[in-house]
Parts: sequence; structure tokens; C-alpha cells
Amino acid sequence: MVMDTLINIGGLQFRNPVLTASGTFGYGTEFEPFVDLSRLGGIVVKGTTLKPREGNPYPRMAETPAGMLNAVGLQNRGVHYFVEYIYPQIKDLDTRVLVNVSGSAIDDYAETARIINELEHIPAIELNISCPNVKEGGMAFGVTCAGAASVVKAVRKAYSKPLIVKLSPNVTDITEIARAVEAEGADAISLINTLMGMAIDAERRKPLLSTVTGGLSGPAVKPVALRMVWQTYKAIKIPIVGMGGICNATDAIEFLLAGATAIQVGAYNFVDPSVTAKIADGIEDYMQCHHIEHVSELTGALII
Repeated sequence: MVMDTLINIGGLQFRNPVLTASGTFGYGTEFEPFVDLSRLGGIVVKGTTLKPREGNPYPRMAETPAGMLNAVGLQNRGVHYFVEYIYPQIKDLDTRVLVNVSGSAIDDYAETARIINELEHIPAIELNISCPNVKEGGMAFGVTCAGAASVVKAVRKAYSKPLIVKLSPNVTDITEIARAVEAEGADAISLINTLMGMAIDAERRKPLLSTVTGGLSGPAVKPVALRMVWQTYKAIKIPIVGMGGICNATDAIEFLLAGATAIQVGAYNFVDPSVTAKIADGIEDYMQCHHIEHVSELTGALII
């Protein structure tokens, strides 16, 4: 049986539904010794901001049961450095390369997106709206409908290619935020970003992270992520890229069944740098075993 693993997000085709999550795969080139990047649907490079950011003080990562906390703080050298030095190294990779765009003000988001819009070999961006809004007392853009909508509206005016918006799970109703960004022109959404958590060293009576709290990722968040993908799938019409604790092909298939069109692998890249290619192979094996001709048949195919 000939199997078709092509997926479509905002008019952009990917060879399969397996992508990497921002912040866990560098710029892709770091993983070339471990995984054939041509086996992947795409990679999402680490968060990029308008101006350079030093990130948070160390320690900013901590292992937790079935997961990890991070408070890296979007450390990067800024979009102009990316354009001049990073882009030439990654523009010819044999996979879709997307840039995760972050910011602390709406104008920063829009300007960063405008600059990346000019890069021929970056066919889409992922907008991280979990960042704190410095003009609104530090509340994340993505935790209110108005905040999420305002960022997407501004970026949509500046950016003409497919726009994926990454949602924060630290909200009361994820479907409200999803509808708000869909209404402002998002072509797809990705979820979930990390859950807020913390870890404590009982002997020292101190937090393990310099920032006290940080983002929880890894297998521990998977049930929450699946639930949010399933809820959101029923609430919107645009595609969903699901993520949160995916470690193998079975995990990935569960996200597809819950309503995702594609998936991203994050924390498990640190455990097994070649896991993404194994997941792509595993999805094909599942399709063969269950006589599924097109991977899109799995999206939302959960039987209740």
C-alpha cells in the first residue's frame, strides 16, 4: 500500500507531520550528526526576538519527575544576527525551517516578523504569545483574548506567509484564546507551550531555578496537552500542531487522533537526539498496520 504522509498547514506542505519544538533543537544543524533532517516534516528554530537577549541567570534548568523545568528566558542574539549569520547556514536544509518569533511588545513582534518575511527559505513562523507584555505589567500576551488577538493582528499585517500561533496552557479556557487568534488571521495554532511549575531543594530550602518558577515540559504534561488539543479541535477550523510530552510514535498518534494535523517533539530530543526520525517511521508503520492511506485520516479520528 502506498502511504501519503503529506500534510498542509496554511497552504504550506510538509513531507510528514513530525516537527521539532522551538528551544529543543537549536537551529537544526546541531542535530545533523544524530538525525537525517530530511526525514522530518520541519524544524522550528529557537525563539528569536528583535533585539539580543541574555536570558535569565543560572540555574535555569531543573529535572523533575517525568519532565523538566526551564527558565532560559529566550536567550538569543536577535533577529538581525539571525539574518546575517544563522540564516545562511540553515536556508538550504532539506526540510521546512520555521522561526519561532517572540517579543515583549507588540511592535517588537511585528518588526521581527516583517524582517523574517523577507527571507525566501523561511516559509512560515510560529508566534510565541506566552511572553510577558512589558507595557501591561508583565502579564503574558497569550493569557487573555484581547492580548492574544492584539499580537496576532499586528503580526498578520506585517507578515504575509503562513502564521502559526503557539498558545499558552496557563489559561482558564484554551478554546477562547484559540478562537481569538483564529479571528485575527492565524493560519494554525500550536499547543501546548510549557505549564508553569517550580521545584525546591528541601535541604537548602531554596528553589532550583533562579527565577523560582519555570516552564514544565516532558511526559508529565502529556495528559493536559492531549486534553487541550482535543478541546481546541472542536472549537476552531484551522489546523492544530500538537505537542507536550511526545516521546514516541504512539504518543504522536494520540495527538493526531485528538485533533492535531501535525506534532512537535520537544524535551525528548535531549534524551534521544534521533527520536524524531523514529517517530516518523513509527507513524508510517502504524498507517501500514491499520491500512491508512493518508495520514490526515488520523486527525480527529478519536472514537468516543
